[in-house]
Amino acid sequence: MSKLFINYTHSYFAYLQIEKNSSVHTIQNYRDDLEHFFMFMEQQNIRTLQDVNHQTARLYLTVLHEKKMARASVSRKISALRGFYRYLMRENVTKENPFLLVHRPKGTKKLPSFFYEEEMKELFKTVQGTDPIAFRNQALLELLYGTGIRVSECASLTTEEIDTNLGVILVHGKGGKERYVPYGSFAAEAIQTYLKSGRPILMKNTQHNKLFVNFRGAPITTGGIRHVLNQLIEKASLSGKIHPHMLRHTFATHMLNNGADMRTVQELLGHASLSSTQMYTHVTKEHLQKTYMKHHPRA
Repeated sequence: MSKLFINYTHSYFAYLQIEKNSSVHTIQNYRDDLEHFFMFMEQQNIRTLQDVNHQTARLYLTVLHEKKMARASVSRKISALRGFYRYLMRENVTKENPFLLVHRPKGTKKLPSFFYEEEMKELFKTVQGTDPIAFRNQALLELLYGTGIRVSECASLTTEEIDTNLGVILVHGKGGKERYVPYGSFAAEAIQTYLKSGRPILMKNTQHNKLFVNFRGAPITTGGIRHVLNQLIEKASLSGKIHPHMLRHTFATHMLNNGADMRTVQELLGHASLSSTQMYTHVTKEHLQKTYMKHHPRA
């Protein structure tokens, strides 16, 4: 890592963390993006950030396209650099933002992958059991599907953030935003069983307040949750691998298919903008069309 990179980015990452309240994941992405640009600067023999101009920015964009980088990745790198130079201008390090007028390519929108209700039934069959791991897996699956929370939000849950009387959890979302999310009777029963007969045994001699733990009793990580879910997919003989958001997509799709309004789903998911939730309408429209074609006598 270059000395230039270290000198200029240390305070910027502190700014993102403290003032912008950015997540660890976001900061790491920005770190990778800025490091990539600093390597480009070295290759072009550009010695200072003040020497970067609009032509430099366009050249960098050309290099990214020549490497056949995905549109979403290019867009994120440009966004990261635009934000970085905005910060440098605020700190009077530079006088202009060379990335301000650079066109960010629009990513191709993919329909979210989700499980059909029949597939979810098969998935729930895989977590039946009477041992501590089975109790944990059942509670984990019921909570993810029953609330639509992110895997990272699930991993960070503590025992104090579950209100078993009201049937709600306190979720710490992106940007430090908090929201209460209700969970249903199936999740409630699974959580109660896990707290009584699963977690205490798995905890052994460890002490912490994280809700979900691994077989050693340590707090489970997001990677650990993904590993568990992929094992369940394999056990259920369902095709493909599960990605972190698939149960979240399934929750939203099933809610809308069964009559929930968009604003409610937006609030439950913790989306800042309704446009983020609207991507699920494409999935539900497809579902409605298939149902119509299957059941209407004149279809």
